[in-house]
Amino acid sequence: MEFILFILVGLTAGWLSGKLMKSSGFGIIGNIIIGILGSVLGGCLFHFFGVSLGGGVIGSIIVATIGAVALIFTSRIINRA
Repeated sequence: MEFILFILVGLTAGWLSGKLMKSSGFGIIGNIIIGILGSVLGGCLFHFFGVSLGGGVIGSIIVATIGAVALIFTSRIINRA
């Protein structure tokens, strides 16, 4: 059950980050991958800065979305260079 929740959080975060960054969309698999990578990056960033949103699905989606937005932003900077 946790695996399914992990995938759904990744999908939601990937979709939200695509909307926030006004990208053309990544598809379902792309959204899941972006969301999962974003959740790892967001978790590292939040841990580094000592910020805690508490547990729960909403907190996980927020952290994953922020991480995914940072991931998309960084990839855009690298692709321009």
